[in-house]
Amino acid sequence: MMDQLAQILVLLAVALTVVIAFQRLHVPTSLGYLLVGVILGPHTIGPTIHMPELSALAEFGVVFLLFTIGLNFSIPQLHALRHQVLWLGTAQVVLTTAVVALILWLVGLPGAAAFVLGAAFAQSSTTIIGSQLAEQGEENSPHGRLGLAMSVFQDVTAVPFLVVIPVLGVALAPDLLAGALGAAIAKAVLAFVIVFFVGRRLLRPLFHLVAKRRSPEVFTLAVLLVALLAAWSTSSLGLSLAFGAFLAGMMLGETEFRHQVESSIRPFRDVLLGLFFIGIGMLFDPSALPRIWHWALAGALLILVSKVLIVGLMVRRSGIEPLVAWRTALLVAVGGEFGFALLALGLGAGVIDEALGQIALAAILFSLIGGAALIRFNRAIAARFAGPRVEAADPPSALAESPEAQVVIGGYGRVGHTIAVLLRNSGVSFVAFDTDPKRVLQGRADGHQVLYGDIADSELLTAIQVERAALVIITTDRPATALRAVSFLGRHCPQVPVIARARDLEASSRLSEAGATHAYPEAIEASLRLGAMALEMLRIPSEDIELTIQGVRDWQYRAVLEPERDG
Repeated sequence: MMDQLAQILVLLAVALTVVIAFQRLHVPTSLGYLLVGVILGPHTIGPTIHMPELSALAEFGVVFLLFTIGLNFSIPQLHALRHQVLWLGTAQVVLTTAVVALILWLVGLPGAAAFVLGAAFAQSSTTIIGSQLAEQGEENSPHGRLGLAMSVFQDVTAVPFLVVIPVLGVALAPDLLAGALGAAIAKAVLAFVIVFFVGRRLLRPLFHLVAKRRSPEVFTLAVLLVALLAAWSTSSLGLSLAFGAFLAGMMLGETEFRHQVESSIRPFRDVLLGLFFIGIGMLFDPSALPRIWHWALAGALLILVSKVLIVGLMVRRSGIEPLVAWRTALLVAVGGEFGFALLALGLGAGVIDEALGQIALAAILFSLIGGAALIRFNRAIAARFAGPRVEAADPPSALAESPEAQVVIGGYGRVGHTIAVLLRNSGVSFVAFDTDPKRVLQGRADGHQVLYGDIADSELLTAIQVERAALVIITTDRPATALRAVSFLGRHCPQVPVIARARDLEASSRLSEAGATHAYPEAIEASLRLGAMALEMLRIPSEDIELTIQGVRDWQYRAVLEPERDG
């Protein structure tokens, strides 16, 4: 048996190799972590990782996952989605869970086990759906927007399962089961009320206090404290850790700190969630596959067929054009990583046994592979259901998932405020970020969408999907921050134009080399505007003035720098 350090080194080496390979093949890395678990698990030949500490740590991957989901589904956002996606998402999970559970109960499974499998099979993989749609250029299509919205909302509807499933393993008699479920629901309502009122009163003042320190380390510590404290609170009530984290995320999702909180928690979430999937992979026994493959294949078909039929008919009845409805159904049919989390919860609670767990794990794995094929060929397959007809460009009932803002402003000081006023008066939507909480408060008092965040934070830019912005304007007066932001944008989304503020010509040149579309040295620009005003007062035609100024800019300000060089 290897010592702990050696086990960690082997784990990191195998995970790094597999994840890099999967990224090069454009395969979701969650599947790579599952493969790492199979390789290092006790059921395969080779090195075996046996560290209970890692298993305990991996549970926090789901905690942080639910925390970030809560950030994206605050109470106002849930209220805004209450009509179509709320109804469709809830109905899909409820109907799929009920139909699958009924079928499994009729074939002889116990009711509690059938319910857990139905809940696990109802989940869909947002990771696989999103990555394949982006690869196919369909992420902004009507079926792509609706399918992604439904898959994300499934994560929210899975929260009640986190409350119910642990109870199923300890309650045996029907009267005890009803009492335990009632107690669990009452505790969940109590936890929501506590977190709601405490969060509303304390979280925003706490993060304003923390933000004044302007320390990323202090901010990250505060995020971890809030997420884990909320998780501990619900755990102490007999509920799951993840439920409390979800509630805390919902409360923070209403504040101006949401995006910076998400960027701070993302590295912890991704690594710990990877450990969680590695732990799931370790549960899978490849040697059992020859004995269970037919049952696993039947389970995968049950996942795919039930969700295609339920979602397709349900979306069609909501008034959406047939081809869009069936294409959406084919996207959502894929199994989901969150199904693994519910299976692990069921195994831990003793609701399902080891043999049934192996079949369910294999079934979801098969459905991930089969579902990926359905997504790849969704148009051709859907045409067989709906008939070859022209797809509407944007059906009135389809969800329009638009970017949060068309323009992103980095910095809300004097320059950022001026640009925000100009954009607002021109009817252009925007979002601004600043690390000074006083400026954030002032911006929100001005009626502008100003949020707390560091525009040079790559995790923040990823969280806000900056690649979907029409324009990024960097107005911060900190040269290093501006350069880091422009460099990230130039490397990862060169299609987005970037206008940057620079102190002098040297800073302007560095920003331009890093990828800025335009980088204006403010001192020289102020001089040019002063000169333009002088020429205007001397009755020089405005066309000539603009040509002269633009000529100076086109020659990289050499004309105004020549006297300085000669001197």
